This record gives sequence, structure tokens and C-alpha cells, in this order.
Amino acid sequence: MELFQFVRPKDAHAAIAAAAESKTAQQGATVRFVAGGTTLLDLMKLRVERPDHVVDINRLPLDKIEAIPGGRLRIGATVRNSDLAHHEIVKRDYAVLSEALLSGASAQLRNMATTAGNLLQRTRCVYFRDTAMPCNKREPGTGCSAIDGYNRSLAILGTSEHCIATNPSDMNVALAALEASIQVQGVRAERDIPIGEFHLLPGDTPHRETVLEPGDLITHVTLPAPAPGSILSRLGDETK
Repeated sequence: MELFQFVRPKDAHAAIAAAAESKTAQQGATVRFVAGGTTLLDLMKLRVERPDHVVDINRLPLDKIEAIPGGRLRIGATVRNSDLAHHEIVKRDYAVLSEALLSGASAQLRNMATTAGNLLQRTRCVYFRDTAMPCNKREPGTGCSAIDGYNRSLAILGTSEHCIATNPSDMNVALAALEASIQVQGVRAERDIPIGEFHLLPGDTPHRETVLEPGDLITHVTLPAPAPGSILSRLGDETK
């Protein structure tokens, strides 16, 4: 049994403060936010993720899908994948996102998995989950087993000598095509990050996958107004 501290804050500021305090109280402590838990809990059971502090954000008011000025759509971080895929505006104006979500995982997982959790799925290969094998992503500096091992389905572009893993999220591909932006709150400031700048290439630090800093909390994902006649909005109709 791996021991960790569990907290359940009431709002985003409290969640960020809890994460920051945990980091400060114990230098180098690992803090993870959890909502659906479909990835984090699996990795904790495998002892791939071993957080010292887990911050539950399910009570935060981040579960809404809202039309906002400029024809845009704002999606809360804890919106479940099923709710997002079946939302009328998403099916009508952002069909590529609905189709991507419905093509991944199972209905049971989609009922639990969240927007932010899907966005933050760990880039991985089979060796990432196997603690008996070296993995620079899991333990920096130990080596990449996939380069000379089983790598048939792994990346050929955007790789490095330290990692050739791939991102498993179908949703991320759709969000990139739609040019989504990600709203983040942190200890220092709030910021809006274009999805094209959010994820990082492995380089020599494959364990760092996004531009998020310790304590940063994703609050929303915003989709721009759909372009009239866009194939991305008509995709659902054309594939029926």
C-alpha cells in the first residue's frame, strides 16, 4: 500500500492552494489532481504513478458546457466524455470532436473520463506501464526500452533518442484540428494556452509532457466559433 494524502477542496482557488501547500510542505512531493480517475488510478495500482498528495476536484463547478460570446463553446474540465460527445452543440458544430470521443475507450470509461483528464493522458508505450523495464518517461535517465524493443505502433515523427511513445488520446487530435485553447489557473496567474503549444515533444525530458507548472489547474477548454461549411462540423453527417 502506497500512502498519500487526499483532500477535497470546494473551489478552484482552494484546489490550487492545496496543491501549492503540499508541494511547499514537502520539497519534491508529487501532487496530482483527480476527477474521473480512469488513468491516474490505473497507474497508481501499477505503481507507475506514486503521488504524495491527491486533490479531488469533482466538487468544483467545472462540469458545464456553455456557449459564450463570439460563437465559441466553453467546456468545463470535469465534463464527462459521454456528456461532451452527445451534447447537441458538439454534435452539430464540432462533429469531429463527438466522433473522436465515441471512437475511443468504452461506454463505461466515457461515463467517468473527463475533458481535462483526457487532455492529460500520459504519452506512453507498453514499457511505460511495466516497472520491470527501463523507461525515461517513468524514471528519467534509465533508458528507452521501446527503441530496440517492441515499437511497431509507436511514433516516427516528433521523437527523440530518449522516447518514441505516442499520445493515446483521440480527443486531443480533434481539439488540435479545431484549434482549441486551454484555460489554466495557477499560483501566479490565469492564462490561455493554444493547444498547439500545450503538449511538449520528448526531447531530453520525456517525463515532462505539457507546459503546465506544478499546481496548475485546467479549468476549461474553449472551442472557436465553427467555420461555416467546415468539413470538421459536417464530418458526423458524412460518415453516417
